Amino acid sequence: MPNIFDLSQFDEYREDNRREVKKATGGLPVSLWDTYSAFANCYGGVIILGVKEEKDGSWQTTGLRNASRLRKEFWDGINSSKKVSFNLLSEEDVQTYEVGDNKDVIMVIYVPMAKREQKPVYINNDIFNGTFRRNFEGDYHCTRLQVKTMLRDQTERTMDMEVLDKVPMEDLNYDTVHGYRNSHRSLKEGHPFERLSDHEYLRSIGAAGISGEDGKLHPTAAGMLMFGDEYNIVRHFPEYFLDYREELDPTTRWSDRLQSSSGEWSGNVCDFYFRVYNKIIKDIKVPFKMVGGERIDDTPVHKALREALANCLINADYHGLRGVVIRKEPDKLVLANPGYVRTGKKQMRLGGESDPRNKALMKMFNLINIGERAGSGVPNIFNVWADEGWEEPVIEERFDPDRTVLVLSFKKKQAIKTSDKKQAIKTNDKKQAKKTADNIGKIRNYLEQNGESKASDIAEYIGLSQSRTRVLLNEMEDVVTIGENRNRTYQLK
Repeated sequence: MPNIFDLSQFDEYREDNRREVKKATGGLPVSLWDTYSAFANCYGGVIILGVKEEKDGSWQTTGLRNASRLRKEFWDGINSSKKVSFNLLSEEDVQTYEVGDNKDVIMVIYVPMAKREQKPVYINNDIFNGTFRRNFEGDYHCTRLQVKTMLRDQTERTMDMEVLDKVPMEDLNYDTVHGYRNSHRSLKEGHPFERLSDHEYLRSIGAAGISGEDGKLHPTAAGMLMFGDEYNIVRHFPEYFLDYREELDPTTRWSDRLQSSSGEWSGNVCDFYFRVYNKIIKDIKVPFKMVGGERIDDTPVHKALREALANCLINADYHGLRGVVIRKEPDKLVLANPGYVRTGKKQMRLGGESDPRNKALMKMFNLINIGERAGSGVPNIFNVWADEGWEEPVIEERFDPDRTVLVLSFKKKQAIKTSDKKQAIKTNDKKQAKKTADNIGKIRNYLEQNGESKASDIAEYIGLSQSRTRVLLNEMEDVVTIGENRNRTYQLK
C-alpha cells in the first residue's frame, strides 16, 4: 500500500482517514477490529500498534512487549469468521519494525480497500451493528441504510435490471418513450430497433422484461426511472427526487428551478436529462465551425457536460437519501447524487474501469450516444477542463448519507490576456504583481464605498482601461457579476 506508511517519515505522520495508532500495551485493542472494518469499507489504511498519540497529535512509540504473540493473536482473529466477515490480508500485509534509539518494536497492519463484492466487511458476526466506516480520524457505525446499499451493490445484476412484476406497461409515459426513440432514430438511422413496436423496443433496450411470475412483459426498474411518471416512480423508489437549481443572482434564492415532484412535467430521468442539459449549456460559447457545409454547434465542453450529467444520473443510488441535485452558479456547476463511488474516488479519476450502479440506464444513454462504457468519461472531463485552462474539477465523496459530488469550475487558472502577457515581459514580474495587488485593493475599496458599480466608473477611479479593469474584477473571488453586456455591474459578495 504505497504512500500510506514510510518508516523514514514516522515523525511527520499524524492520524487521519488512512492512519490509526494504538498503544496495545495490554494485548490487541478491541477497537482494532472496528478500524479494520472501517478501513476495508473505505479506501484502506494502516493500523500501527505500539504507538500512542500525544495531545499535540504527534506520535510517540510505546513498543510492544511480545510482538510475536500479538501477531499470532491477530491472525487467529482475522481468520475467525466469528470475529471478521472477510479476511482481506496476506502475510506481507503485517510487518514489524524497530523505531528510534530505543529500538521500540511496532506492528504495522496494512488494510486494503475491499472490493464491491466483499462489502460490507463487518465484525462480531453482526452485519448491522458491526459494520464501520472511516471519517477523518475516527471510526463510526454504518447506518442500516448504508449497509443495505453495500449489500445491493454486491451483485453483478444492478438493481435497475429488476423486472417490476406488478406494474403494467401502460404505467410508462409514452410521450417520453417516443421522444427518446426520435433521438435514437436521428442519431442512428437504420438501426435494427427502428422498426420494432414500442413494447418490443422497450424490451430490447432493457426498459422492460418478461416476468417470471406471469410470463408477461412488465417495465424494469430502469424503464420506470427513465420513462415513468414521477408519481409512479416513487411507489418503487420512495426517496426518488431530481432537482435542478440556477443560483446566478446572490440577491435571490434561485433564478430557475426544475423539480421532479412539481407535477408540471413527467419527472423522469430521461426528460430531466434533456431539460437540464439545455439549461447548463446556455452560456457555453460555441466557435464557428463548418463541416460538410453544415455548422457544428458542438464542442468538447458540450460533450464533457453531457458526460458529467449522464454520469451523475447513471451512478445515483435511487434508494438513497436527498436525491440528485444539480446546481448552476455563475462560475461553477455542482452535480451531486446519492451513493458512494463504486470503484473508489481515485479509480474514478484515473478511469479505465467502468462499474456503473445502474447498468440498464447506462445502456439506454449509450444508445443515444451519451456516456462512456470504457470508464473514460471522468478522465475526459478533466482533460477538457485542462485544455480550457479552467480550475481542475473536484470529486468529493461524503458519507452518512452516502453522496458523490462533482464540482466543475469555470474559473480560469490565471486569466491573463495577450496584451497583459506582453506587458509582463516588459516589466519586472514582482513589480507587476504588486501593481495588480494594489489595483485590486483599490477596486475593493471603491466597491465597499459605492456598492454596485459599472466597470467604466471603477476604471476611471483607479486610472486603468475598462478591459484591464474587467480582467481584475473577474479574478476577484469576492466580487459577483450582475446583469449582462452593457448593463453588467459588479458588487462585493
